[in-house]
Amino acid sequence: MQVSLAETIQPLAPDSRLPRYQQLRDRLAALIADGTLRPGEALPSETAIAADHGLAPGTVRKAIDLLEQAGLVERQQGRGTFVRRADFAHSLFRFFRHTGPDGAVLKPEGRLLSRRRQRAGKTEAARLAVAPGTELLHLRRLRLAGGRPLLYERIWLEAARFAPLAELPLAEWDDLLYPLYERACGRLVARARDTLGTARADRETARMLGVEPGEVVIEIARVAFGYDGRPLEYRVSRGPAEAFSYSVEIR
Repeated sequence: MQVSLAETIQPLAPDSRLPRYQQLRDRLAALIADGTLRPGEALPSETAIAADHGLAPGTVRKAIDLLEQAGLVERQQGRGTFVRRADFAHSLFRFFRHTGPDGAVLKPEGRLLSRRRQRAGKTEAARLAVAPGTELLHLRRLRLAGGRPLLYERIWLEAARFAPLAELPLAEWDDLLYPLYERACGRLVARARDTLGTARADRETARMLGVEPGEVVIEIARVAFGYDGRPLEYRVSRGPAEAFSYSVEIR
């Protein structure tokens, strides 16, 4: 059901130092961040928003432009403007070959290896923007394609924000974690920042991936953010260098 912005947006302050389009942008972003406007949900038309709040259409258009630039909404030709839902289904696997002998793409699966509570060290605290010593939930996970290990992952989440995962039965874990974060914890991932590099496989990584200790592996460090801009997840994924593949078209 479409949200009535006239009922949810407080009147814009006429004496604010912020331009009215920026005030509207901030109010709409707050509605997205707190879940009042959900991913996939349509915003009222720019004309309707302008009429409800006594704004010029150009002011509303500029506010929506800023939301689009921030990746919070997307315009669909002939349909309207919708709260954007990012698609992370195969994002990490774009760096690795996961095809069978016939060349068909294999569906990746996830296997949870362990979960435990730990205190945030300096690195985890910095990535998650929390104080050192904050209680975290640490997950170890293996990603496979065709039964072959392709990624070994270590994931850190703020325990207080993801408490249901600590006791969730293994049968209820999904191959993809972001839909699980939303379903079990009400936490939605809006965007993520990946940093690609190399590392030497420690004994644990080597055992999980079936490579030799000290062998060069591909490492992807990710910080995922919510719609409010706060970090939700810090993840380090490692995969065998022999499976690494990256292709880009430059024009």
